[in-house]
Order: sequence, then structure tokens, then C-alpha cells
Amino acid sequence: MTMVMDTQTQSQTGWTIKKLLEWTTAYLQNAAVDQPRLCAEILLAHVLQWARIELYVKFEYCPQPDELAEFRELVRRCGKHEPCAYLTGKSFFYSLELEVTPSVLIPRPETEVLVSEAINTLRRQSVRPVQDVLDVGTGSGCIAVAIAENVIETEILATDRSAAAVEVARRNIEKYNLQARVSVLQSDIFEQVARADKGVFDLIVSNPPYISNEEFSRLESNVRDYEPEEALRGGEDGLEFYRRIISQGQSYLAEDGSLMLEVAYNQAERVVEIMEEYGYLKDIQTIKDSLGHQRVVSGINK
Repeated sequence: MTMVMDTQTQSQTGWTIKKLLEWTTAYLQNAAVDQPRLCAEILLAHVLQWARIELYVKFEYCPQPDELAEFRELVRRCGKHEPCAYLTGKSFFYSLELEVTPSVLIPRPETEVLVSEAINTLRRQSVRPVQDVLDVGTGSGCIAVAIAENVIETEILATDRSAAAVEVARRNIEKYNLQARVSVLQSDIFEQVARADKGVFDLIVSNPPYISNEEFSRLESNVRDYEPEEALRGGEDGLEFYRRIISQGQSYLAEDGSLMLEVAYNQAERVVEIMEEYGYLKDIQTIKDSLGHQRVVSGINK
């Protein structure tokens, strides 16, 4: 299917919302884009600056030529598998709208399992009036912002080794007016954490890079070619960052503090073994995602 949607055709045939969604869905489906209808709706709503639901109550609206031209360009790029989140500059995570750029990973539904477990743990343990949380490798800040929005009795330090990611996280923190409780610091794992003068943390949470070098070459193009490589690659076996976090984590965990890590669908058993090897964590457990995969591994400082 060729990209023939233009303003002349629009004026002759009337490119209504209904026709645009139908045409774009077919075009993206032909290009093997995942969830083509959803992508069509997201891009069109973005161009029109509408909520997606408005598309369905204004089916007969014909976008203006400049809107149509902008939409056409976004559809062209989407057809080449550039992620919709980067095209619109935003992603939804844990009921939050967050800014994303190609400097950060697009938040995944799987990470919501980690956030839910972190929230439940913080509410359950309530060891102090205000609990300190460390989010290692924050990226967009999605984990830190979601926790802070749902557990107000927290102070959170979010770190990332990427200066560009730190800036994105900072803007998302500011968007939700969380600056008083959430701070962000450029740091490779724990390297600069001492600068924050936080002492130890009641919860350390992380979704680290976990794609092995071999797996990286087999990733779908919309991930491999567009998302930041340093946020994906986890070394030769995908476990490099788990070893670094777990080996150093005891120095930063409060007594009875929790370490909680998101893992790939096939890594939980090995990460449990790494936790057991270092010997300072008790009550090690795994939590499943909606597909039944062991998605989170957690332990408590003895």
C-alpha cells in the first residue's frame, strides 16, 4: 500500500476521522506494525490535540490540510516501525502520562508489576513515618513517579547513568509537582548515591538493562533500532547489572529493607541464585506478571 494520502485527495473525497482511521489501520497493518488501530488512534489524537475518545464522537470531522500533512508524516514514520511513544513524546504508565524521548526506554506494562509490588511493600512495612526509596536506573522516572504518587509517605532518590535520561526524569517529576519528595541524580548504579546524603534506604527498586548480547541482535526493529541501547544491554548473559546491584546493595539497604528487581521472563531463577550467593537477603521470592512469567525478584536485608 503506497502512501498517497495528501491534501488534494482530502479536499476531493473528504478525509473524515472515520476514513483516516480505517485507511491508516490498513496501512500500518500492511507494514506489520503491532496494534495498528491503536497506533492510528494515538497519532491522530496527538495531531488534533484531542483525547482518543473524541475521535469516536467526531467521526465526520475533516482535519485541516496542515493537520493532515502532520498526520501523514507521523504515519510514514510509524510504518517504518518508529514507536508511537517517541512520535508523540508521551507514554502512559500506571495511569500516568509521562514524557518519553529516544533517550529513555518506553515504560512497559510488565514494569507495573514491579511498581505494584513496591507500593504494597511500602504500605505493608511502614517502618518509619517517611520511607526512603532508591530507584536505580530510573530512565523516564516512571517507577519513581508512580511510587511517589501512590505512597505519599516516601522520599525517593532516582538515579540514572545517562545525563539525557536524568533530564527527562526531572521533567516528569516536575510535571506531577513531586520535587519536594523525589530527587534525581546522575549515577552509575550506586557510584554517586553517597552524595545525596540519604544514608540507607528502606526500599531499593530497579528495572535494569537485562538483554544479553545475543538476544539484542534478535530484538524487533522497533526496539533495537530506536530505544537506547545502553538501557537494554545487560552484558554477555544479560545479568551484569543484577550482579552489580546485588553485590553492592547491602551497604545501601536499611535493616529489614527490601531489594526489588524486575527481570526478564526467563531470568528469575538465576537472579534468585545471585541473591542467595551474596547471602545477606532473606525471604527471597518471585512475583508473576499477568502472563504467568516470574517478573519480579525481591529479598529483605537480614
